[in-house]
Amino acid sequence: MEKIVFLDSATIPAHIRIPTPSFPHHWESYESTQPDQVLQRLTDASIVIANKVVLSAEILSQLPSLKLIAVSATGYNNVDINWCHAHHLPVCNIRGYATRSVPEHVMALIFSLRRNLNAYHRDIENGVWKEKGQFCFFTHPIGDIADATLGIVGSGSLGKGVERLAKAVGMNVIRAERKGAEDTREGYVSFDSMLEHADVVTLHCPLNESTQNMIGRDELAKMKPSAILINAGRGGLVDEQALVQALKKGVIAGAGVDVFTQEPAALSNPLLAHAGMPNLILTPHVAWGSDSSIQTLANQLIENINAFMAGTPQNLV
Repeated sequence: MEKIVFLDSATIPAHIRIPTPSFPHHWESYESTQPDQVLQRLTDASIVIANKVVLSAEILSQLPSLKLIAVSATGYNNVDINWCHAHHLPVCNIRGYATRSVPEHVMALIFSLRRNLNAYHRDIENGVWKEKGQFCFFTHPIGDIADATLGIVGSGSLGKGVERLAKAVGMNVIRAERKGAEDTREGYVSFDSMLEHADVVTLHCPLNESTQNMIGRDELAKMKPSAILINAGRGGLVDEQALVQALKKGVIAGAGVDVFTQEPAALSNPLLAHAGMPNLILTPHVAWGSDSSIQTLANQLIENINAFMAGTPQNLV
């Protein structure tokens, strides 16, 4: 009988049903697991499920019974993938589950920031309407979505999902070539050209050595003063301190951020320290988290495990 251990089950809301694996098994689930608890909880495990719990080479080398690592997310930065490949330990992940949720979240941020909904809400709370004495007031610019230009960095399923929604509401879409690329593919514009022409820039590319701090002070300075930046990709894609300074100095008009360099973000994080800014909207890495998307994730997680046990592994990384 296989022993399956889910190290951080709190990453899936309690109201989402996780299907039962189709083979004989013993299931252990922990809402969260601290680094010093990992080894003990996986001692006899043959399958481990983890979302963000770190599975290092040091830990994995002490788990001879382990047959499969099932990552309950798309990103697998928490797993020492090189060690797994070298020691033939299969790792599978989740794919294509948030192709509705993330694009909708991105569009919600775009609408809110272009129309300054957050800023107007705060003005009402602070009594500005009463002070103005008119049936309405205009303390912040309101930009249309239609005919605005959206620059998309990353042409995977999420970037394409955002593109479909953006075109449906009348936006002009341009796809950015990889930063620093010598040649520009057909259907793309150079990275710098995208920064210069986009009214909205949205990020949907992986985080790696070439994309770390892809958007920093110099890149922000190339954007329009009226432009906004959306990051629902990976926290490390943006220099957070540079972004705060750009917002404070009016280098760009606004930003919507769903991902952070460290999560959960500490209060010392520059973005959290300036969370009261009217042109900054922060959400806690929930762009992916509609109920339908999480149910798809849960279903695929167990499908991955069942497929492995049936000898037909899928979604291997």
